[in-house]
Amino acid sequence: MRRARIGLLVLAAILLALPLVLPNAFYFDVVNRMAINAIVVLGLNLLIGFAGQISLGHAGFFGIGAYASAVLTTHFGWSPLAALVAGAVAAALLALAIAPPIFRLRGHYLAMATLGLGIVISIVIRNEATYTGGPDGMPVPPLAAFGFEIDGEREWYWVLAGLLLFSVWACQNLIDSPFGRALRALHGSEVASQVVGVDVTRYKVTIFALSAFFASIVGSLSAHYVGFVTPNCAEFFHSVELLTMVIVGGMASVFGSVVGAVLLTALPQALATIEGWETVAFGVILIVSMIFLPKGLVPTLAAKIGWGR
Repeated sequence: MRRARIGLLVLAAILLALPLVLPNAFYFDVVNRMAINAIVVLGLNLLIGFAGQISLGHAGFFGIGAYASAVLTTHFGWSPLAALVAGAVAAALLALAIAPPIFRLRGHYLAMATLGLGIVISIVIRNEATYTGGPDGMPVPPLAAFGFEIDGEREWYWVLAGLLLFSVWACQNLIDSPFGRALRALHGSEVASQVVGVDVTRYKVTIFALSAFFASIVGSLSAHYVGFVTPNCAEFFHSVELLTMVIVGGMASVFGSVVGAVLLTALPQALATIEGWETVAFGVILIVSMIFLPKGLVPTLAAKIGWGR
């Protein structure tokens, strides 16, 4: 617990210092996208790393949040905050509804079921062109709340940095709680967990809904931040990106989620001169990580220096 607090303080210090060294709006934008991905990956890691349940369609929940904010504010005149909450609740309710049958499956059957869910959400977004703009996407108004409008990379930086810091703190407290210990027991052995009284189904459903809730909120914020949303945000490749961030950074590692998101959000910038190779690079990184760093970058380094989670 003490080490987790030290890590949180280090992250807070980095976030406070970054605005002093970032030279222009472009770098603020890259860091903001890192924070957006890190928050989604934190929620996904709770599901995959700590509970041991795979999801290949998590971008679908991100898309639900993004399009809830876009559609409700643009076509129905909702306030951005109300649309954000509505999208998050809708994503969580969908997760609660589909989780019981999905989590009766195991292994690659579970992976295919979650993949199918993501594909269905993506198809619905593309086909409902009247409201969503179809494949072309649609504009999203700025995020305004309590008389203030958040606009510009620097203003968004403080919003996203604060939310990232809160998310890390919340995840640390969650996994060190009885609920988190039950998740880790579930990951270790479902049979053993049932023997000691853990309601396996309830915990699976709850963490799936919580992870979807995380993703939807960040999807809404991302839509307002970018000012435009397309179906790409809900597609399979985005789910693969998020999953790769979890694996590379470290499953069952809170700070691994942040590190994985930072590294792989920066990757497209590094490959800007060879456009089109991002997919290949993600595949190679995923394969190399699974072979040489099966526990992920942060847990592997922590084990070498004798540092805890």
